[in-house]
Amino acid sequence: MIAAVSWVPKGASKSVPIAAQPPSKDEIEEMIKSGVLETREESENDENMNADAFNRDDELARALSAADALGKASKSTKTETDSLADAMKDLDMDHYDEEDDGVELFGSGLGNLYYASNDMDPYLKDHGDDDSEEEEDIIIKSDDAVIVCARNEDDVSHLEVWILEDPTDVNSNMYVHHDIIIPAFPLCTAWLDCPIKGGDKGNFIAVGSMEPAIEIWDLDIMDEVQPSATLGGIIEKKKKGNKKSVKYKDGSHTDSVLGLAWNKEYRNVLASASADTLVKIWDVATETCKLTLENHTDKVQAVAWNNFEPQVLLSGSFDHSVVMSDGRQPSHSGFRWSVEADIESLAWDPHTQHSFVVSLENGMVMGFDIRTASSDLSAQSKPSFTLHAHDKAVCAIAYHKSVPNLLATASMDKMVKLWDLSNEPSCIASKNPKAGAVFSISFSEDCPFTLGIGGSKGKLEVWDILSDAEVARRYGRYGNRPKPAAP
Repeated sequence: MIAAVSWVPKGASKSVPIAAQPPSKDEIEEMIKSGVLETREESENDENMNADAFNRDDELARALSAADALGKASKSTKTETDSLADAMKDLDMDHYDEEDDGVELFGSGLGNLYYASNDMDPYLKDHGDDDSEEEEDIIIKSDDAVIVCARNEDDVSHLEVWILEDPTDVNSNMYVHHDIIIPAFPLCTAWLDCPIKGGDKGNFIAVGSMEPAIEIWDLDIMDEVQPSATLGGIIEKKKKGNKKSVKYKDGSHTDSVLGLAWNKEYRNVLASASADTLVKIWDVATETCKLTLENHTDKVQAVAWNNFEPQVLLSGSFDHSVVMSDGRQPSHSGFRWSVEADIESLAWDPHTQHSFVVSLENGMVMGFDIRTASSDLSAQSKPSFTLHAHDKAVCAIAYHKSVPNLLATASMDKMVKLWDLSNEPSCIASKNPKAGAVFSISFSEDCPFTLGIGGSKGKLEVWDILSDAEVARRYGRYGNRPKPAAP
């Protein structure tokens, strides 16, 4: 499945990503202390025990099958109780090289294996061309679109870095450039350019997972085995009898990280939402928690920074409330809105500082105006609109960056829909992208009519929404021309 999709702005990626250096002895020791390897071992122990037992039983069967295939199987009626040694004896491995006359298993000798020069060897022809093609595949061109997917498949979690060569072409080539194995099941991601390693900008992805740690990975490094930074996490685990104790880093979450939001104005700032009911504000550069907000009583699913007031943060929770907090007034309890179900996602309107929308577990989408806010818990602020958008939970919502009042919604009902929120909100297009239950959607900022989609089937889908006739009729004048890459 794909849990999260994030676009990388054009020009942010290195044209030729570098290969990762093997970890030093100190780094390996730190990984061991952090419990990363222990977590993997614990999850695999049960499977390995079952696999060992299966392999022991299966080894005898394989040997007997091989002997039978060679026509040398034992005629004994006690085959099932024969030992492994007897099975190997049936294979007659001591005389395996005594082939029958006239049979040449490996050719007629060195004459077929040796060539006076590499140019004469047919197996080495065009070898240089293959190398040049591989090198060309590694290059990320300035007009390539880059998408990062957080995936889990067969109990392996990883980040896939996809290349979409021409986002405006429905038939454009799309492929995985490289991937990064991560230690825990991913739940959310946020791209950021905070220069963690120095310089003016970086190319990083923050990952929230089933673990309390937030990992920051460098997308410009291939085959990387450890994050560039880790926010919070477990220091050590102890078990005494039936009791388990866990020691966390200072300021860490103590449960899964469900939502992340990078602050584009204060580029070293990252907000996180957790199942531990807390919202935290992090300084990525120093890997420290600067502020903890305790405004909710249940799991916090989503966070979002205001596009016009970068100190203002929204958080949405399973306690059926949205809270607006101001980082300049950390002691203030914030302004609150109540909704009728668990909150799945929320987003600020990029075209006005006063409006936001939330999506709910019951398939509803609601819009609010912060000018009606109240810090009085008993006060009920009415929504500016309410949509019965889907038949199941609305897992993700995304505003279009260029067209005002255009909203995309995605649901467990496997559908993605586009809504015109001006005047009376109405659905103008819908699509089953064949992604299964849809967990994440995101519009490209460089090609704003291109929507990335990830879901339960684990395959990245891309929808050029201008391919829909009604969308093209309404918004075709805006076009889907790629923006020039950032300098």
